[in-house]
Amino acid sequence: MKYIVCEKPGEFQLKEKEAPVRKEGEALLQIKKVGICGTDLHAYGGNQAFFTYPRILGHELASEVIDIDDNPQGIVAGDKVVIMPYISCGKCIACRNGKTNCCTNITVLGVHGDGGMQEQITVPANILLKANNLSDDEMAIVEPLAIGAHAVRRAALKSNEFVVVVGCGPIGIGIMKLAQIEGAKVIAIDMNEERLAYAKDKIGVDYVVKAGENAVKEVEKITNGELATAVFDASGNKYALEACPDYMAHGGRFVLVGLSKGELTYVHPKIHAKEMTLMCSRNATTEDFEHVISVLDQFPTESFITHNVPYTEMIENFDSWLKPETGVIKATVDFKL
Repeated sequence: MKYIVCEKPGEFQLKEKEAPVRKEGEALLQIKKVGICGTDLHAYGGNQAFFTYPRILGHELASEVIDIDDNPQGIVAGDKVVIMPYISCGKCIACRNGKTNCCTNITVLGVHGDGGMQEQITVPANILLKANNLSDDEMAIVEPLAIGAHAVRRAALKSNEFVVVVGCGPIGIGIMKLAQIEGAKVIAIDMNEERLAYAKDKIGVDYVVKAGENAVKEVEKITNGELATAVFDASGNKYALEACPDYMAHGGRFVLVGLSKGELTYVHPKIHAKEMTLMCSRNATTEDFEHVISVLDQFPTESFITHNVPYTEMIENFDSWLKPETGVIKATVDFKL
């Protein structure tokens, strides 16, 4: 079978190997489509933390079951399935408390272990969700939307509250739509005017604000001077992360979804005066995946996936997906031709 491996930063190779053999408790899957995410882009660029090469990337996956044991989910051969790519130990303190998304021994497909950029893969059967009602495109975007769903659930949004989402990339866009579904009034902030236009026209956010020195005043104007009661950062940009509390109302919540590798600095009296609740949001749980599947018909999948190629053309196209001028929001790769 064919597979694509990132041999080292900046180098993919299309290779061939024997198809995997399923073990007890595993499922053998046909990979149909792979979504390209920021982790894949960072790994290719050589700036992904805790990463080793060579590595088969890919954890946003649409797949079909080839072979599987009897299982509690009732999944059988021929079923379409979404893969939750986080393999947790089930024993650590986080897992025992239901927070499998931040397991102390977590393994993420395509990051700590080989992922889905291959025609077939074996995975534990307990990380699969039946998705016969979804298209391949829809299945491939469930995982990034589940990241947003987890962040929104962490924030415990209320209807009609003002929410700021910084960063109009795929994760930020997902947070915006899922926050809207919860009834929040969303303010999107980004430097990229095309991304802001997408958030306004296709996602239907209530307000868009261009990042910069006037952004806080714009948020004040929108919220009648009160600012937003929940602020999400989906950029991972140090300067954006440090600016986020300025958009937040007194008594508000700040949810860090994007990941910055460096240190962040905040003026303690400013955040203390607001009694800021700061929370991080990592990965997602089964509950988040199930929620996304249940509301996916409200998401503009067709416009969200801006680029798609067969796996035979991925390597020649991948560099272009790193460039903002190509207009990429979400790129996908077909593995079942």
